[in-house]
Amino acid sequence: MTAESLPGAEPYRMRPSPIRALRAASDAIPPSGLVLLGILSVQVGAGLAKNLFAELSPSAVVFLRIATSAVMLLAVARPKVRGLSRRDLAVGVAFGLSLGLMNLSFYEALARMPIGIAVAIEFIGPLTLAVVSSRRRLDLLWVGLAAAGVILLAPWGDAGTASWVGIGFAALAGTCWAAYIVLSAATGARFPGASGLSFAMIVSTIVVAPIGIGSGGSELLRPELLLLGAGVGLLSSFIPYSLELEALRRMPKRVFGILMSLEPAAAALVGLLVLHEVLQVREWAAIGCVVIASIGATRAGDG
Repeated sequence: MTAESLPGAEPYRMRPSPIRALRAASDAIPPSGLVLLGILSVQVGAGLAKNLFAELSPSAVVFLRIATSAVMLLAVARPKVRGLSRRDLAVGVAFGLSLGLMNLSFYEALARMPIGIAVAIEFIGPLTLAVVSSRRRLDLLWVGLAAAGVILLAPWGDAGTASWVGIGFAALAGTCWAAYIVLSAATGARFPGASGLSFAMIVSTIVVAPIGIGSGGSELLRPELLLLGAGVGLLSSFIPYSLELEALRRMPKRVFGILMSLEPAAAALVGLLVLHEVLQVREWAAIGCVVIASIGATRAGDG
């Protein structure tokens, strides 16, 4: 999952330098294609992470993802904290905490339910933020539609492939995603360039390290797992960030937000094709409710 952007809102703005190597190739791809490739990259990264759960705990996989993402980001954007106030640093720390907790809770949800369901429930967080920000009566329809989706996903009796614990973790991830969006904007206004994001990545790595290292132990030193963890970080963060920024350079944010609303459906398809997670008809209907609600909220927010 990219962290990472609200439907219809621009993700955390990084300097152009991380995407210079990709820009020449991406110019030949339409911006809508770049967004879809970014979505696919995020969800394949999540699928790769879930496959790692057979070897490592979810928290250990999160540590590998965040640590490798931090290393990649630090290679192109070092934190610049000189001259910042304590309040500025506190905002950066809060941004890092939201990033770490979002990933921890999402991966815990991923360990307990199909990826499509986890992403659909998590998506309620940024969707709710979009609705609250627009304050239109029509948005009540989108809230109700998204709520209907969650109700359809709930494991009433023995039905469904989700669990209440998994739903709780996914909902927490969605809440952290909404906080991430708000704190991303606040951090970007206080830190120069992309240094706020790299600072937050360091904070997130420090926060997650005790849990991830404690659960992963010496297994984290296995070369093949380190390589797979780096792949998760590359697919889940670095590549989609770069593709999204290049797409936003060439397309309206409204169109970007509508395309990003397809993420729950893309996650369900990746779950089916990569992880062989077969969903029930009502679960596909629930994911459809969330997607339609997100598209509606995005269009209303621009109206």
